[in-house]
Amino acid sequence: MTVTTRPPTSPAVRATSRHLAIRTRAASGRVPLRAVVVALGALVALAFTLAWSVSIGDLKIPFGQVIAVLTGGGEETNRFIITELRIPRAAVGIVVGACLGLSGALFQTFARNALASPDVLGITDGAAVGALFVIVLGSTGGVLATGVNSFGVTGAALLGALVASLLLYVLAWRRGIDGTRLVLVGVGLQAIFLSGISWLLSRADIYDLPAALAWLSGSIADRGWHEATPAIWAFVVLAPVALVLSRTLRALQLGDDSARGLGVRLQVAQGVVLLVAVGLAAFAVSASGPIDFVAFVVPQIALRLVGGSRPPLVTSAILGALLVLVADTLTRAVLPYELPVGVVTAMIGAPYLLWLLARANRKAST
Repeated sequence: MTVTTRPPTSPAVRATSRHLAIRTRAASGRVPLRAVVVALGALVALAFTLAWSVSIGDLKIPFGQVIAVLTGGGEETNRFIITELRIPRAAVGIVVGACLGLSGALFQTFARNALASPDVLGITDGAAVGALFVIVLGSTGGVLATGVNSFGVTGAALLGALVASLLLYVLAWRRGIDGTRLVLVGVGLQAIFLSGISWLLSRADIYDLPAALAWLSGSIADRGWHEATPAIWAFVVLAPVALVLSRTLRALQLGDDSARGLGVRLQVAQGVVLLVAVGLAAFAVSASGPIDFVAFVVPQIALRLVGGSRPPLVTSAILGALLVLVADTLTRAVLPYELPVGVVTAMIGAPYLLWLLARANRKAST
């Protein structure tokens, strides 16, 4: 989307053959019609999946009652089940998926590399090391003896992600950021953090180990507003910042020298983009544990649906929310027993990664 400041005019929306022109008193811009159609279609699918998700469970609730409860009516029993038990879980899935999808779009645009995502670059594993540090060493039997609580896990996951991103930026920067070098450094950091995760698991006692393994599996089961609220606030604050950075991202995509030529303060811009992307990923991971491949797969799916030269931010966020909620709903509606949502997204993302690598090899050999 191109945004330029304009003199005060009357708000107007005008559709051309390929773009939707929006003019307000403060700004004007053009949005591709294809992106609008894809985003609206994804929102409709998300609304349908939300209704499906809250209707299934030990007590199945008819769609009519779900709609009645969501619009303020419905029977008291159904209203309690939906609003107190099922909506909070669905909210965690939606906000976690939106944060991961948007974070992945920022990383892939920033690095100019489709392989760049928080789970490939070690950001997610850095957050996992921080969270496990509190779960394993902060319990009553651990060396910290501070007790496990969700605030401690959330803060530790955020700190771990920030440390990982700082190491990634410092080690990958050589008078600019090269996408290939960034991915290689990220893979190396990921290996280091995975070693740290293995060491922490080996130190866990019999009481902490199940909690650590459950957190690492990436699940939104038994999650509620306590986990959703920090991630929602992070999305509310950071998503508008990401949209404001659209012009900067477009300049960064042209290369470091071209971005400097367009007046972009390269290090400041890269630092802000990295900070926003890491913040979104860290709060998402702290709410649900590491849900792999969402940030990796969703931006590329959005890019292929919308077209263009870089992953669309808004569509990536909506499709990320849709993917996580669909995966969680399928595990409860189709499979004989419930699986962590991270297992389902990994089953989708791993074949896509192999296909992407095979396609890159074919291009390199021709």
